[in-house]
Amino acid sequence: MFRTTDVVLIAVMLSAAAFTYKTKHDAEAMMRRVSELETGIQLEKDAINVLKADWSLLTQPGRLETLTEIYKDELGLAVLDPRQIAQPQALGAIPLRDDLLVAEDGQAASDPVVTGGVHP
Repeated sequence: MFRTTDVVLIAVMLSAAAFTYKTKHDAEAMMRRVSELETGIQLEKDAINVLKADWSLLTQPGRLETLTEIYKDELGLAVLDPRQIAQPQALGAIPLRDDLLVAEDGQAASDPVVTGGVHP
């Protein structure tokens, strides 16, 4: 009848068939997941393109100018006078707090690079 080697070979063949089926099933599941992710990515890219188009529409200079005219009184908007812009020397030094300066290693910095408020 059946020899021991026949039984062993049948068992190996059945194991190989089961492993092949499981591998195929796992690969198909992964391909479905990849397809879902690609679809999601494309939807997000489309949403980003719509948002960019909305942003370019909302920031058109003509539209902003119209809005400033409409809401000028409510927002207290006025034309900027060039003499309103101060020079850095007129502002004075901005005091720095040493406890806010931290070195890369997490320790408090002992030699701050920025002193005052005006950068050389």
